[in-house]
Amino acid sequence: MIRGVRARLTTTIVALVVLTAGVLGIGSYLFVDSSLHRQALEDANQQARFDLSVLAPSRLEPEPTHEKILELGSSFRFRNLDTIIDDGTGDPVTTPASLAGTKLPADVVRLVDQGQIAYAWLPIGGRPSLVVGGRSGGTGPAIYFIRNVTTLEATLDQLRLALGVGALVLALLAIVAARFLARSVLAPVEAAARAAERIERGDLSARVPVTSNDEFGTWADRFNRMAEALDDTIGRLEAAQDQNRRFVADVSHELRTPVSALVAEASILRDHLDDLPQAARRAGELIVEDIARLRTLVEELMELSRFDAESEEVQSRPVDLGRLIGDVVAARYRDAVVELPDDRVVIESDPRRLERILANLLGNAREHAPGALVVVRLRANADQVAITVADRGPGVPADRLGRIFDRFFMADPSRRGGSGLGLAIAREHAELLGGRLRARNRDGGGLAIELILPVTGSLHGGDAAETLETEGEGR
Repeated sequence: MIRGVRARLTTTIVALVVLTAGVLGIGSYLFVDSSLHRQALEDANQQARFDLSVLAPSRLEPEPTHEKILELGSSFRFRNLDTIIDDGTGDPVTTPASLAGTKLPADVVRLVDQGQIAYAWLPIGGRPSLVVGGRSGGTGPAIYFIRNVTTLEATLDQLRLALGVGALVLALLAIVAARFLARSVLAPVEAAARAAERIERGDLSARVPVTSNDEFGTWADRFNRMAEALDDTIGRLEAAQDQNRRFVADVSHELRTPVSALVAEASILRDHLDDLPQAARRAGELIVEDIARLRTLVEELMELSRFDAESEEVQSRPVDLGRLIGDVVAARYRDAVVELPDDRVVIESDPRRLERILANLLGNAREHAPGALVVVRLRANADQVAITVADRGPGVPADRLGRIFDRFFMADPSRRGGSGLGLAIAREHAELLGGRLRARNRDGGGLAIELILPVTGSLHGGDAAETLETEGEGR
């Protein structure tokens, strides 16, 4: 299969040129071949009619002798005509003698016996010949004139060679011209492809040069207009996004001081809840909880604003993942079951961010699967490690599973407590570490969120490769 518009266009042009040259060449050759053979046949026919109707009867008696036939053959030979004369009484008389034993076509012999003039093209004595035969005076001996047509066939051979060489030269010229034409025609397309590649890489200033007033020029102009509109739209979107990020950062910063004051006041209120009347105590508890949620929300917004400002840096060092998982589980979710491989798994990463990711995943499991079994599983191979936090809660509807890492998204909006930012923050940390998060619903119910990290350091002990998705037994 020919790939690429340039190759297909070149092939099409060359094929059309070769096809046209072939049709014209073959047609010309057939026309010349037919004309030369027809002319040679007409000349031979006219000469044969004269010799058969005039010359031969004047030399032969009604019952010619063998000597008269030899004289007639010699006279024909004097005129450079090779003949075979058959009077039906014996072996034919051949002039020259080398024609003895020549086998003539049966159809020619039959037509001559019927008194007609017949002809045939056939090789005689190793050379192309034209045989024209008839009876002397219509009833006399059968005379076959053999004409040497080597010159005619040589002329046709030269014509075939000239046409073949001409077709080959024309094909080579067609290839050169077609490639030049295809390159010229497709130059605007290639320029547009380069411009599109630059736009894909973020260079929105890329444009296609308008070099003509034809359809390609119109297309290039419209492409440039589209690029300008795209540049303007993306510019406005980036400006709006920057404005939103600054707004979030400014609001978070401005809320920090009053929220800190509210937290301090809430701590005082919490210490005196028992002194409040029963009716006011519940309201005081709700105020304390809401202030705690507000504090968490402000801290999470501040953290996201740092990601948006690209001010976060990774502080990598060797991390024993088994120990880190155990410490986070002990601090955040003591009831979780930890499954670790038999050997230690040590990688180069940022332990603070790993702790933040695991804490958010465990917090998500605790919030959406309260009381259910939660398993934290570590698997590793030579290329990457995977830490899975799996619960046996209600899971997430399939149409919402792909959005659980979006900011402020809640799989169950009716649930009170979370801000919808925990998994989004975990994803930001994972991407900063060069990894990724993915979620899936478990068979039998529940949700499994997997953190996959590349291995940037040697695995201790050369652990054997395992399938990351395997949910085998662990310790």
